Amino acid sequence: MAGHSKWANIKHRKAAQDAKRGKIFTKIIRELTVAARQGGDNPDDNPRLRAVIDKALTANMKKDTIERAVERGAGGGDDSNYEELTYEGYGPGGVAVLIEAMTDNKNRTVAEIRNAFNKLGGNLGTDGSVAYLFSKQGIISYGPDLDENRLMEAALQAGAEDLAVQDDGSFEIVTVPEQFLDVKEALVDLGFSPDNAEVTMVPSTRVELDREGAETIFKLIDTLEDLDDVQNVYHNADVSGDIMASL
Repeated sequence: MAGHSKWANIKHRKAAQDAKRGKIFTKIIRELTVAARQGGDNPDDNPRLRAVIDKALTANMKKDTIERAVERGAGGGDDSNYEELTYEGYGPGGVAVLIEAMTDNKNRTVAEIRNAFNKLGGNLGTDGSVAYLFSKQGIISYGPDLDENRLMEAALQAGAEDLAVQDDGSFEIVTVPEQFLDVKEALVDLGFSPDNAEVTMVPSTRVELDREGAETIFKLIDTLEDLDDVQNVYHNADVSGDIMASL
C-alpha cells in the first residue's frame, strides 16, 4: 500500500491481519508446503522456502508448526495439487488490483474472485491488463522516529538499493527481491529492526481516493483476502493519512 500515507496504510493493514491471524497462518502453511515440495526442505538451498519461513516467523508462527508444514511438503505428505495463479482486475475508481492465488480448483477460485469484484463495483480483467503497472521489490519500512543519516549509512552497508523518505516522515528501504532477506538481516544486525518488511508488488502509478472510495476499495481488498485460495492482494490505491485515520 504505497503512497503519501504509507505509514498509516501499514498500521491499518497490520491491524487487519492481526484480526485474521488464523487465516493468515493457514495461507502461510500452504506456502511453506508448496515451497518445500518444489525446492526441498533446506532453506539454504531453497530461497523461496527461506523467504516463506521468514514470513512465518514475522507473523509469530511457532517453529514446530513451520517444521511440520515443511516436512509435509518435502515428504509428499500433502496430496493437494496446488496451482499458482495470478488474477488481474480493476476496483472502484479505476484502482488496479493484482491477486496471487494458490488453488486446487481454479474454477472455484476464479468464480469467487469474480463475484467479489462484481459485488463491490469492480471487474475482473484479462491477463496483462494491470500486471504491467507493478514491479516486484523488497520493501523494509521504518517509522518516522529514526535518524535519517544513521539509517542511510546502515542501508548502504547492508546493500540496499535505495532509501526513500515518505511524506509522513517514515522511511522505506528498497531492495531487489533476491537480496531482500540478506539486507533485512544485515539491518537487524546493525540495530535497525523494521516495523514491516516484505517482498511485494509496487505500483508505478497510483490512484488517489477520497473517503468513500477508500472505504470501498478496502472492503474489496478485505473480501479478496478472506478467500481461502487468495494468498496476496496488491493495488495502486493512494489514501491520505487523514482519511486512513478516519476509517
